[in-house]
Amino acid sequence: MSKSSRLGLLGDRDFGRLFAATALGQLGDRVLFLALPLVAIAALRADEFQVGLLAATTTAGSLLVGLPAGAWVDRVRKRRVMIGTDLLRALVLLTVPVAWWAGLLTIGWLYTVALVHGVLTVFFDVAYVSLLPHLVGRGSLVEGNAKLSAIRSVTGIGGPTVAGPLVGLVGAPATLLVSSAGMALSGLLALTIRGREQTPEPSERPRLVREIREGLRFVLDQPALRAIMLGDAIFNLFLVVYQTMLLVFLEREAGLRPFGIGLVLSGMGCGALLGALTATRISKRVGQGPVIWLATLVTCPATVLMPLARPGWSVYVAAIGLSALSLGGVVRVVAQSSFQQALTPDRLLGRVSATARFVSWGGIPVGGLLGGAAGCAFGARGTLWIGAAGMTLSFLPNVLSPLRTVRGLTSSALQPIASRTYGA
Repeated sequence: MSKSSRLGLLGDRDFGRLFAATALGQLGDRVLFLALPLVAIAALRADEFQVGLLAATTTAGSLLVGLPAGAWVDRVRKRRVMIGTDLLRALVLLTVPVAWWAGLLTIGWLYTVALVHGVLTVFFDVAYVSLLPHLVGRGSLVEGNAKLSAIRSVTGIGGPTVAGPLVGLVGAPATLLVSSAGMALSGLLALTIRGREQTPEPSERPRLVREIREGLRFVLDQPALRAIMLGDAIFNLFLVVYQTMLLVFLEREAGLRPFGIGLVLSGMGCGALLGALTATRISKRVGQGPVIWLATLVTCPATVLMPLARPGWSVYVAAIGLSALSLGGVVRVVAQSSFQQALTPDRLLGRVSATARFVSWGGIPVGGLLGGAAGCAFGARGTLWIGAAGMTLSFLPNVLSPLRTVRGLTSSALQPIASRTYGA
């Protein structure tokens, strides 16, 4: 067997560079996931509602620009969008340690950074998802998504492991320098990707509302995509309710220091890595459709282990539940992303990706607010119970859809809808 065949897509120059850029960007993102809330919790002593509001502003970009982002991205080369947003995100994050050292950092400053970073992330993610089919072709989407999920999972392990000790050593604000550097290097590496992406054909009279409507209509005409997005919306809403109070629970009720928190969150990365390594095999064995709802139903109930935990060793045992959540989440997302990309014509990739993000992520800011409010009303432990129950129930839209029995990406129950109505 040749070296290139053993490596698969990693033997392709452009995909390899996208893979490396993903590693750097995701490392920065995983450090940010731990460090930014800890700036509020530990450095600024924010209360539960303020932590929830920070989570809401982090993801509010999906509501603000989610739909128009897809139409704009479809008009330009995706790689350029990725480069620009990566470099801008790095600059925005750099303002947090600078403001901290200057004695100017406030919770309002954090809200602003989280909002601007979130808006830029919307454009980055839409372009990132839309670029993959151009680089690898539709026949290699499952492999491409699985490999990218694998490297995201590795950084999910390494990011918190690095961030925890760094927060303890230099403080949460200074730790954001690592996030800024990771995103800057990701953007610079994306500059080296060459070839295969065609220049979008300019419309004679581009109209934003009409283009957004076309993306929405395509999604609404697809029963499978409707179910995926509704299930994702429910899952993400309660995931953020859960995550908003998770760090509060670990720091204030479980009594963990930054290193211990990083260790627990690294367990999530271990589960995600296992999910990425097995996603293709599981999808083939279970079926591309059934795996989407089974992954949620089988793994989400394990998240109740965390609110059952008490200070001491049981917290680390409860991290197994977080690992299971991440494992199921990656298996589900690989299957969902491959479905979405395979069913969507090239000219609509950006709009459908943005529509999916708008619907699936639109409730996340609400989840942050609900998590903060629930934390004030029921405490961090009670909020974790609510989040675990909601995530488990998110399997229902998918099990009640055609995905219940669909085995592959080209099933006759789904593929003719896209081909007949919109063209491949």
